[in-house]
Amino acid sequence: MSDRQNWDFELTSKHKLFKLDLEQVWAYRDLILLFVRRDFVAIYKQTVLGPLWYIIQPLMTVAMFTIVFSRIAKVPTAGIPPVLFYTSGVVCWNFFAACLKNTASTFVSNADIFGKVYFPRLVLPLSTTISSMISFLIQFGLLVLIWAYYYFFQGYVIDFTLKLLLLPVLIVMLAVLGLSCGIIISSFTTKYKDLIFLLGFGIQLFMYANPVVYSVSILPEKMYHLSMLNPLAPIIETFRYVIFNSGVWEFEYLVLSAFSCLLLFLIGVVLFNRVEKTFMDSI
Repeated sequence: MSDRQNWDFELTSKHKLFKLDLEQVWAYRDLILLFVRRDFVAIYKQTVLGPLWYIIQPLMTVAMFTIVFSRIAKVPTAGIPPVLFYTSGVVCWNFFAACLKNTASTFVSNADIFGKVYFPRLVLPLSTTISSMISFLIQFGLLVLIWAYYYFFQGYVIDFTLKLLLLPVLIVMLAVLGLSCGIIISSFTTKYKDLIFLLGFGIQLFMYANPVVYSVSILPEKMYHLSMLNPLAPIIETFRYVIFNSGVWEFEYLVLSAFSCLLLFLIGVVLFNRVEKTFMDSI
């Protein structure tokens, strides 16, 4: 009998910092789909309107922004109808914020599951990101419907260009950025649980540091360049530009944002791999 045996999985305490275990993650793809279904169903399971809240929430937010920032404050919207401008910003922001918030509580919220059964820990952050992607696609459909209304009833015509091909890239960048920031924060919440409470407040404040309710084109030159160094700002501005062909388009800042997303992802993987071995002792 051979001394060596072929194992399906090998559990070891030795981990490389940049190891993603993508083969194991793929082997657990059914579990990812199960978690996605759980997240999608559980959120609005006992509500009257159910999944309609995916549409009602952004509509209410857009209505408030239109009244406060467009009608009262008279904030310019880069030549884009205010409702379309704010809807596009809210759709992007909701996707990023959902990825960030849901991923940030990975260890704390799922400690019971982690303590009972083994599976690649990266499965849960990926499943929450996919769940957030589903809600994003629903809200993006809402954006398309609002654009169709302006096109057929308001005469607002958009000249689509080849830059529209950047749209999938921007969506992936939003997902990676939200996932990366989320797993970085989740790595610290195992010891500093106060971060969970600060996160909700911080996300609300951080929204106003991004061009969700305004365009960076209205900022003074120094503030403009400083704002575009924020990895999220070029993504939102480019998202609007490729859809409406109006607003800010800065290829250099978009490339810088892509590198920032990659760097944050690598940092997140390193921290995640360090924490996942011992987080049960902390929680």
